[in-house]
Amino acid sequence: MRFHHVLPPLVLAVAAGVILPRFLVRSRWAHRVPRFALGLWGLLVLVLTASLSLAILQLFFPVAESHHFPEAAGDFLLTSAGRCVAVMLNGLERPSALAWAGFSAAVCPPLALALAFGRQVFDFRRRRARHAELLGMVGSWRSELRATVLPHTTPAVYCLPGRAPQVVVSEGAVHALTGEQLTAALEHERAHIAGRHHLLAAAASAFGALSRRLPLARLVRDEVPLLLEMAADDRALRRCSRQALAVALYVVAAGQAPRAALAAGGSSALLRMRRILQPPTERPTVLGVTLLALALAVGLLILAAVYCSAPGPCS
Repeated sequence: MRFHHVLPPLVLAVAAGVILPRFLVRSRWAHRVPRFALGLWGLLVLVLTASLSLAILQLFFPVAESHHFPEAAGDFLLTSAGRCVAVMLNGLERPSALAWAGFSAAVCPPLALALAFGRQVFDFRRRRARHAELLGMVGSWRSELRATVLPHTTPAVYCLPGRAPQVVVSEGAVHALTGEQLTAALEHERAHIAGRHHLLAAAASAFGALSRRLPLARLVRDEVPLLLEMAADDRALRRCSRQALAVALYVVAAGQAPRAALAAGGSSALLRMRRILQPPTERPTVLGVTLLALALAVGLLILAAVYCSAPGPCS
């Protein structure tokens, strides 16, 4: 088989990009422990990116040479980043044009993801700066709340994360919520800021924009924001009661937040209220499942690398 050396990374890419995401999104335990679920989604993205890079790299090498691409990679890295002088002095052979093309093409998947993430972060900062300027004109700081109060009758609570984060609450929310409920909503927003959830949301949005037809990209774009809200709920529950947080979510669910913000309410409020008021009685062995998935992914990557670097029947 002429391209047998490309099959292992391609199979791994299909598993990470198509098959495993469908199982993860249907799992019952993902919403119980959202932080572990977020880690698994990130792991699938990393495995897919690495597998695609490995597959592209293999395509640029003949079958016989592709079995020794780790040595070629070492020579390639040796001649880059200002070490060309050492190569010339030691008389080492420079990599071929095919090697340069192969390694350059293999960088495309992670580079595309990094560029998309950078664009999302840039857009976020631009929208945040614009909204922060508006808040400076119409909002007022309340030291007892440690938040900016917006003169608006609709109950709304959200945060503007970033280098100068701030929590924003409308006057409607201040009047509609009790002290405990307002504290719960504010703690939810501070959890977003402390966890730097806006960066994870930007990464999910960037990856989802790269390929909307890929199941992993589509599900990451949809699931990560929900899991971030659930993770913030769990952190807020450390300092407030379940009933207070659930009522706060119900009251501020109709409030609108800017695109650069993370809001306590939103379209997922009903699902999160049910999760808060009806916690699961049994906790799954998520740590074991996570470690198993991580070990499986790393093992498959090692297997693919060993298989592709060892002499094969076509070499």
